Amino acid sequence: MIRQSRIRNPPLIDNRDQVERLLGKLTESLPLSALVTPALMATLCERSSTTKITLDCTVTEVMYMGDEGGVMCHLTFDEKDATEVFLTSITHLAFDRRLPVAREIAAYQKHRIKRLRRGGSTVAPATHS
Repeated sequence: MIRQSRIRNPPLIDNRDQVERLLGKLTESLPLSALVTPALMATLCERSSTTKITLDCTVTEVMYMGDEGGVMCHLTFDEKDATEVFLTSITHLAFDRRLPVAREIAAYQKHRIKRLRRGGSTVAPATHS
C-alpha cells in the first residue's frame, strides 16, 4: 500500500485584512518621510551609480506584492532629476512615531518580521526616534 503524503499549504505571512487597512492609510498619507536602515543604505549605495543615497528618503507610492514581497515602497531621495527607481520592503524603513499611521506600520513590520524569522529570514526591524 502506497501512502500519499498530504500537501499542506504553507502558512501565510501577512494578514490580508491588516494589509488592506494599512495600504489605505498609507496611500492617504503619501508622501511620507522615512529613514532607510544602514544595511539598506549600503546596498543602495553599492547598486546606484548616479543617485546620492541618504538616510532620509520619501515614500511616494506603496503597493502590495503578495505574501512573498509584502508591502513595497517607492523611494525618492533629494534629487530632482532622478533616473533610477528604488523599491524596498516597508520593513527596511523607519518612520517617525508621531505619524498618524505609525502604529499600524510598526504592527505590520513586527508581524511580518516575526513570520519571516520563523521561515529562516534575518530581517531586522527599523527604528526611528
